[in-house]
Amino acid sequence: MPNWKDVLEEINAFRQSNSPQANAAVDVIRRKYLAQLFNHTHRNVIAYYSGFLSKPGIAQSAISDEDKNGFMMAIHGLEREKGLDLILHTEGGSIAATQSIVDYLHRMFKDNIRAIVPQIAMSAGTMIACSCKSILMSKHSNLGPIDPHLRDIPTYGVIREFRRAFKEVKKDPSKLAIWQLIISQYRPTFLGQCENAVSWSNNFVKEQLEKNMFAEDSKRKIKATKIVRELSNYQKNKVHDRHIHIDECEKMGLVIEKIEDDQTLQDLVLTVHHCYMHTLMNTPSFKIIENHLGAALVKRQGLIAMQQQV
Repeated sequence: MPNWKDVLEEINAFRQSNSPQANAAVDVIRRKYLAQLFNHTHRNVIAYYSGFLSKPGIAQSAISDEDKNGFMMAIHGLEREKGLDLILHTEGGSIAATQSIVDYLHRMFKDNIRAIVPQIAMSAGTMIACSCKSILMSKHSNLGPIDPHLRDIPTYGVIREFRRAFKEVKKDPSKLAIWQLIISQYRPTFLGQCENAVSWSNNFVKEQLEKNMFAEDSKRKIKATKIVRELSNYQKNKVHDRHIHIDECEKMGLVIEKIEDDQTLQDLVLTVHHCYMHTLMNTPSFKIIENHLGAALVKRQGLIAMQQQV
């Protein structure tokens, strides 16, 4: 299996070759392994990669409605009856955009979608993974809590704070002045918005689990409810960026396929992942949506590029 260093050496060697594509070495090598992954699984492959780790702070790296254009381009020309393996590497993003993208993917591939998480798919990325038939993970893969944030404020935290204030003031009215200072920082209707966001995200994930992952399971409602409760447990998870590992994902009831069970698949998935990480670290790109045929939407600061394999 080519490791991080091996992939970099292969990219550099191609860059120094006499190939007319030498200047696009990182793209050529990445697409070579994407094609090999397709040849192994015989399933369509679309990679969704955000550069949030190497380029933090870029708002457009999150899941947004603009990504729909990338998925439309990536799906065009694919043999949809072969299903889809969706490789996810994202910190999350808009719930509305996530819901719309998931709806579109299922219209194109019905329920024949698997999520592959080589490293990390957090928040709305976890929501997308939960909308698939199964989730392929490795020992180093992570999902994350699905508790929504508004204006970078955890909605569950706001709700709990209001409830705590109500209880403490009811028990000891002298605490009213202190809580007034805190609660006054929130604008009117903000509590209601937080409650709506929580309800929206939980209901969406529960519905997706019931319709897809557990569609043929007589206990689908019970299993979906348990998983949503675990993924949205603010008191247990503590922080929004808590990493949930494969064993915990299995324990809560998610349908997990271990990438290590297929050595060839593991080699290809991790090599593809290394290729994307090298691309995001060593080029101006901060988001890539790409299929195994080499069609890609690549977002760079100030530029969106549509690319096609030649």
